[in-house]
Amino acid sequence: MPDYELCVVGAGITGLNAGTVAGSYLGRDDRVLLVDSREQVGGMWNDTYDYVRLHQPHGNFTAGATRWTFDRPREHLATKREVLDHMQHCLDVAGQSVDLHQRLGWSYIGHRADAGGLEIDLRGPDGAVERVTSARLVKAFGHRLAPTRPLEVTSRDVHAVTPESLASAPSADAPVWIVGAGKTAMDVAYTLRTTHPGREINLIAGSGVFFGRRETFFPTGAKAWWTGTPLNAALRKVAGRFDGTNEDAVAAWVRDTYCISPVPEARDFFSAYLSDAECTVIAGALTAVERDYLDDVRDGATGPELVFRSGRTRPIPAGSVIVNCTGSLLRDEHPYEAPVSDAERTVSIQTRSCPTGPFTAFAGYYLTHLLFLGRLTSIGLYELDLEALAAQNRRVVIYASIALAMHNLGCIATAVPPKVMLGCGLDYDTWYPLPRRLLGMADFLAHLRAERRHNRATLDTLAARFDVRCAPIVTSAATAAV
Repeated sequence: MPDYELCVVGAGITGLNAGTVAGSYLGRDDRVLLVDSREQVGGMWNDTYDYVRLHQPHGNFTAGATRWTFDRPREHLATKREVLDHMQHCLDVAGQSVDLHQRLGWSYIGHRADAGGLEIDLRGPDGAVERVTSARLVKAFGHRLAPTRPLEVTSRDVHAVTPESLASAPSADAPVWIVGAGKTAMDVAYTLRTTHPGREINLIAGSGVFFGRRETFFPTGAKAWWTGTPLNAALRKVAGRFDGTNEDAVAAWVRDTYCISPVPEARDFFSAYLSDAECTVIAGALTAVERDYLDDVRDGATGPELVFRSGRTRPIPAGSVIVNCTGSLLRDEHPYEAPVSDAERTVSIQTRSCPTGPFTAFAGYYLTHLLFLGRLTSIGLYELDLEALAAQNRRVVIYASIALAMHNLGCIATAVPPKVMLGCGLDYDTWYPLPRRLLGMADFLAHLRAERRHNRATLDTLAARFDVRCAPIVTSAATAAV
């Protein structure tokens, strides 16, 4: 008999969803092991800057259907501490359904399969290696984000920092240049504006990023009964417009239909949200917006100067602060790993082959259901190598991800009991009253086959266009450690 019925590697939101789902299939005496290299649950939330706030409704950042315990308005943007406390609560709730064991501060080394189960090697905080056995394994690696590092610049007359180390910059009133225009850049700009209202703030925005307008997707109060666009409906429309070749046209339509940005004519999108008020504050805070990419900061004849990819330069005052907000999602390359292996006993959730693309928490929820149901490779799920795709065309990644997620969600909806679909607390449509949600689900099911055919054709087009792995999932032999 194996030591455990399930081993989950990773205690972020993806792994917590896997562990929570296990309680739907296992009993109170069944042993489940949770492993994470950090000393507490929370994944990347342990490493991020203290002033980060959740940009989505906090109620939908959860494991399974676990409810938050604090008494806050639904629209409250949860803080880092609140998020970490809720993730610990999710773990506590999961432990009420199964015999949950924790190895926090332990690292996954690798595993091998035999007829009796899976042998998993772990390394403890003291370096000692221990082998455990399990019937099933979920490797919830998620995005595998490394902590942010300051940009390497030539000049010695500026201070290169990260969002986490911004407060340690020597001068509290020196001009700030934020490099990047995504969610982290918006957090930095908003925080600086509201805590140091007179400080000069500048943005190096590249192509610019636009954001889902929070009021469009999450109207508050009674307005949720008749206004707003449920996110699933919007995603279906985006997937329906995207054919694998027309990402620029789709981006323009998404921006003009659903989104806002403090950067005029922004071109890039990656599923984050901003309110009208936040956008106004940030836009008003910016002294300059450079629509270019930073190559270096060097010491010129009269002082430091920004050097852009286009060849332009711009002088800046000595002592300026350069904040690296370029982000690390899909920046590093990892070895390919099949999403399903070991005769459907092992699931690997990471961005090289995740069936829900970068939305890995959904994979933690749905793939664990399919793991226990034995349906991982029989329902037509696709995988897509997002890292290889991003290396060729970063702009297409979000639209490819939406097509992938919508295709696979259609496959899952026909393979699991209705309670699985309705019990996903991650579903942003739970923001809306139940009648609106049920109408949306009915429309989704009514058009499921046609939309799945379209999305499958889109995925096949992407595979041919970029020559990346984008194909139906099949089981494979075990993979090596990552």
